[in-house]
Amino acid sequence: MRLDGAGLFDRDTPLRFQFDDRWMGGFAGDTLASALMANGVKLVARSFKYHRPRGIWSAGSEEPNALVQVGKFARQVPNVRATQAELFEGLYATSQNRWPSLTLDLLSLNDLAAPFLGAGFYYKTFMWPRSFWEKLYEPAIRRAAGLGALSGQTNTEPYEKAYAHCDLLVIGAGPAGLMAALTAARAGADVILAEEGDRCGGRLLSEQEEVDEASGQDWVSRIVAELVASGRVRVMTRTTVTGAYDGGIYGALERVGLHLADPAPALPRECFWRIAARRAILCAGASERPIAFPMNDRPGILSAAALRTYANRYRTVPGPRVALFCNNDDAYRTARDLVASGVEVAAVVDTRAETPEGDYPVFREARVVDTRGRHGLRRITVDGPDGRRQIEVDALGVSGGWNPNLHLTCHMNERPTWNPALHAFVPSPGAVPGLDVAGAAAGVFSTHGALKSGVFRARKALESLGLAPPSMPIPQADDAPYVLSPIYAVDGAKGALGRAWLDFQNDVTVKDVRQAASENMTSVEHMKRYTTQGMATDQGRVSNVLALSVLADATGRGIPETGTTTFRPPYTPVSLAALGAGAQGKGFAPDRLTTSHAGSLARGAPMVEAGLWYRPSYFPRDGETTWREACDREVGHVRSAVGVCDVSTLGKIELQGPDAGAFLDLVYANTFSTLKPGRVRYGVMLREDGHVMDDGTTACLGPGHYVMTTTTVAAHKVMQHLEFVQQCLVPTMRVRFTSVTENWAQFAVAGPQARALLNDLLDAPVRNANFPFMACGAVRLGGVGGRLFRISFSGEHAYEVAIPARYGAALFEQLVARAEAMGGGAYGMEALNVLRIEKGFVTHAEIHGRVTADDVGLGRMVSAKKDCIGKTASQRPGLTDPDREQLVGLRPCDGRTALLAGAHLFEPGAEAVRVTDQGYVTSVCFSPTLQTPIGLGFLRRGRARHGQRVMMVDHLRGVTTECEVTDPVFFDPDGGRARG
Repeated sequence: MRLDGAGLFDRDTPLRFQFDDRWMGGFAGDTLASALMANGVKLVARSFKYHRPRGIWSAGSEEPNALVQVGKFARQVPNVRATQAELFEGLYATSQNRWPSLTLDLLSLNDLAAPFLGAGFYYKTFMWPRSFWEKLYEPAIRRAAGLGALSGQTNTEPYEKAYAHCDLLVIGAGPAGLMAALTAARAGADVILAEEGDRCGGRLLSEQEEVDEASGQDWVSRIVAELVASGRVRVMTRTTVTGAYDGGIYGALERVGLHLADPAPALPRECFWRIAARRAILCAGASERPIAFPMNDRPGILSAAALRTYANRYRTVPGPRVALFCNNDDAYRTARDLVASGVEVAAVVDTRAETPEGDYPVFREARVVDTRGRHGLRRITVDGPDGRRQIEVDALGVSGGWNPNLHLTCHMNERPTWNPALHAFVPSPGAVPGLDVAGAAAGVFSTHGALKSGVFRARKALESLGLAPPSMPIPQADDAPYVLSPIYAVDGAKGALGRAWLDFQNDVTVKDVRQAASENMTSVEHMKRYTTQGMATDQGRVSNVLALSVLADATGRGIPETGTTTFRPPYTPVSLAALGAGAQGKGFAPDRLTTSHAGSLARGAPMVEAGLWYRPSYFPRDGETTWREACDREVGHVRSAVGVCDVSTLGKIELQGPDAGAFLDLVYANTFSTLKPGRVRYGVMLREDGHVMDDGTTACLGPGHYVMTTTTVAAHKVMQHLEFVQQCLVPTMRVRFTSVTENWAQFAVAGPQARALLNDLLDAPVRNANFPFMACGAVRLGGVGGRLFRISFSGEHAYEVAIPARYGAALFEQLVARAEAMGGGAYGMEALNVLRIEKGFVTHAEIHGRVTADDVGLGRMVSAKKDCIGKTASQRPGLTDPDREQLVGLRPCDGRTALLAGAHLFEPGAEAVRVTDQGYVTSVCFSPTLQTPIGLGFLRRGRARHGQRVMMVDHLRGVTTECEVTDPVFFDPDGGRARG
């Protein structure tokens, strides 16, 4: 029902929208909730467990009931609060959690089974018979789970993330927030004013109240204009600060395009901000709490303050005849404003004996004990000193007092403090470093008190920032005291008929909480999980204090002793797309391309992904019909002539500083502080639990200057590990490091003719005498400075040459052209894998996170002369057991049957089951050098079993093969070819 009068919406801009495929009308400035109310819609949703009819409860983000689905197809967004969804032309919304329709929901039959679905029923059922879990219980639960639904289509909508810095972050733009921001702006501070709603003003937008002899709305407009004109304040409306984190960091979600019918293609739907603030003031206001009375969940029963908001701001009410149920004076403001708007106030039911007067019936020392109306409230039953009576009404506004919105102050695990004067929890001082609280969020509920509180907290913040606070007169405004006589639930033992609801969304009743207490769930955290109280999308903002009072009463404690549950971020739900902004499509898995990428494609190489990099699998030539033919040829090039491979994807980390050598000793199992300039050493890195993290080489380019290489897939993990060690374990070490992986293009040149090929390009040739195996140094190629490392991942005489990335493509072409002229050519990942398996070199197929250095045959590299990360843990009995699986080589006994990675190993003749498992296969290939399939794997007591036979069994592919256990080094075991 729409009322006459202006309100804060535009009657000159009518809008059409759909709800459950029914066209309706509203105006610009409406929310979906206010527009539905204006169209006479009371039933908007169904509750989660019992599918009971639900209507609008609030006018803000605390809304537990009116959750809808907005949009169609890929743009479909579930669980949108109708109270926050701004109306636009063509808005399409549907109700949720119902079938087949909102008015006829067959799952509402659950309500008939309520006696069997009480608190904790899921802990007591679904256990027998055991076979029913997978066949019946789980499928049924999964079908019933959830409220809204995703479209199942790829989300192509843009989202953004952004960063901001400020001297002062003001959270909330109500009276306290506006005064805090104004005080700081006049002092010259850089301010961010974040407001959850679409405009500043907070509760002043919903009140018929004056500030400094002007209407509240006019005063707000004047202050906002000054803030914007100051150039010191960034006013961020539609922005909810969702979490408080260490170091003055706050997360905030901005609704950018969600309120627009057809946002520009470049306009994101949401933006997630990370705000670094030197100081912050929380001015988030307070939420009105209900009173739990029998059948208090009918559509048409809503917060008294929300009723006032809809009447004053949106000029709409659920019907022409309204009642109020309260225990405090604030509800009388609603009654006054409704009467002034021409709405009949049928009754004010007050639990107190002393109440204000008004032009409406007031029932003192009375309770609402029952309601009627399935899809919309029609009648209430009032019990008072004069007996019981029934009153016909269209809506009931309920006010049980106010709860400060203090959740952000608890995000670092501090608990709030119970204020007996307010009968509410208030923030504990210093709960979040650098964050103060003002206004209703601090328990200051009058407008004048909120204005004064905002100025006071801003002055304190400015002083801590070293800024001189300005002289700020406090505007004149209402300063009525907060008068409340606490009542949380109407006692059902005194003739009340129905269930009294606490958590509207999750269908938790007073009886459920009392049952939890009777079953010894007396801890508030246990009660929460046993009943699901406070686990709905509003995180208990509406129901928590009521539930705590019921639990306190049931356990004979006070509310302070009962305590609160833990408040965690986010304050309101945040879409995953906003949190992961920029991570859609290639933003999630970007294409990382080497400098030789175009050259590899030009040679017809199929590309494979390795740690987000795209690398050539093999380089086919005319006449070759399978990848194996190309791979065998490329292996032959390396073994007999020369091959070129792009290894730029290996992680490259430069370390410098006087303590760089000591730092490397700490992170590597072997010693690096003794490594001389111009030399390279292979190293193994352990995790803190003693298992191998990564392996690679580190070169000493000069005193205190090293270059570490890592495997491609572990480059970022190693960098994170080094950062952790330096910052947390050895912060006093004088060492700095940075990733230079993408700064250098690096190519392996391997084979008997590798030196000849390189000397054809180097400005100064290298020889064995001046550049032996495991040497490194600066070189020049055609006048361009580079680096040369004599290391080998193929077992052949080999080098890796690095050059600034901008020259990489040209160098690749030069190297490949010369290699082809020498009877060789480029080789890809397939040949690289064969070459390393022939030499028994490990990759992350072997160092997969569950092996020690000894398991892979590198135990002697763990130095006995020094300590390192993971050394002590690696010496635990379980990690040194001789019965552990150890790296071995494998050959098929018939010399031709292919081995399979992932297959398991068993004793010949043993049953191939888990308890007889002896090991597993990690890497396999066909070796053109040895003309037989070979593989690497782990076998119990493997090093002592060379020459024995085992059975390789792959149950998935139905293959069984007899294998010979060998040394993992199949080719050139003494390493003479690499050193020669």
